[in-house]
Amino acid sequence: MDAYLGLILLFSFALITVVAMVALHQWLGPRRRGRIHEMPFECGMEPQRIVRGKFAVNFFLIALLFVLFDIELIFLFPWAVIYREIGLFGFIAMFLFLEAVLAGLYYTVKRGAFEWK
Repeated sequence: MDAYLGLILLFSFALITVVAMVALHQWLGPRRRGRIHEMPFECGMEPQRIVRGKFAVNFFLIALLFVLFDIELIFLFPWAVIYREIGLFGFIAMFLFLEAVLAGLYYTVKRGAFEWK
């Protein structure tokens, strides 16, 4: 049980934080209701019409690529923590991993994913 004490404390702290944030919002948050407050926010102005038509997906593409490469590079942190323990095999494995990440980045740049059209 001692091995799981840190994990139990972490989850307990997270649960207490979530409950406290929701309770504070209910207690201190605004209580305004009305036609204006129930509408979707659009830069402080009332929506004039529903916009339909072409929409540039470049924003979403950049966001997805950022998340993709960010999540891949998160694996560098555990590797750096145990670098001395994994030795040469770990170094070669991480070098190959970084090579694959850089090859993917090079491919996306060559395909023009970061160019605004």
